[in-house]
Order: sequence, then structure tokens, then C-alpha cells
Amino acid sequence: MTFSDHILARFDREVAKYPADQKQSAVMACLQIVQQERGFVSPESEKAVAEHLGMAPMAVHEVTTFYNMYNQKPVGKFKLNVCTNLPCQLRHGTEALAHLERKLGVAMGGTTADGLFTLQQSECLGACADAPVMLVNDIHMCSFMSHDKLDQLIDGLKATESQP
Repeated sequence: MTFSDHILARFDREVAKYPADQKQSAVMACLQIVQQERGFVSPESEKAVAEHLGMAPMAVHEVTTFYNMYNQKPVGKFKLNVCTNLPCQLRHGTEALAHLERKLGVAMGGTTADGLFTLQQSECLGACADAPVMLVNDIHMCSFMSHDKLDQLIDGLKATESQP
């Protein structure tokens, strides 16, 4: 796999932020660029990033698989990560996940047939006092997610799709 000149230029801007002998420090930024450009990080992309940064492919794969923010396969337009770590479990995080599974008609890890939603379980999102919490598209934190708030969120996201 080869990357476009545009992607390689973006990689090089990230690599330039680090000393020459530490260019592997740009691995997370490079993986994020791949995901932005391609929607997910494939095994072939991991190998190409490893080659560009002079790293072992397994070292890049370890980063990709450790963090929830890297999609290893195509996902829906809206990726919903529901925290199910202990503090969120104690405040109904697993029930929130189950509610979304029923509402969306997919199991955790699945994507809706229309390609709008991918539902994922997440480890700690660092907002335990606001439990249960979820993260939408790895950017927007949603707190105190009751069933009503979850319904409103899903309906609102669907509505954005029907607007011209």
C-alpha cells in the first residue's frame, strides 16, 4: 500500500515535531491522519505507517488496537462509545448500552443497516462523576445518559441526516 503525496506531507509535518531519532513518536498522529483520510486503519495502512516511521509493524498494530479511537474496520457515520467501566456500570452504563442495542437494533460492535451508527463498548472515558457517559465520534462527550437522553441523542443525530 502506498499513501498519496498529500498524506505523506501530513505525516512529515507530524514527524517534524520530534527529534529525528524519535520519529516513531508521531505514530498516533499518523494513524489519525490515515483514519481521517480513509475512514479506518487497515492492516495494510498499519504496515505502511510502520515503514514510513521506521517501526516494527507490530508496534503500530499495538497502538491501533490499544486505543478505541482507531477504527480497525469501517464504521457508521456516528460512532457511539458507551463507557462500561466500573463507575459507569454502577450508575447504569451497561443498561445504557443495552438500551442503545435495542433502539438501534444492533449488538455492541455492530453497525446499523443504514450505516449511520456503530455501537461500541468503551473503557474509562474519565468522566466518572457524570456517569453513565458516552463519546460520539471520539469527540463529543455526553454525560448523565438516561434512556430519555439517549433517545433524544439518537433522534437528533438521525434528524441531522434528513436535513438538506
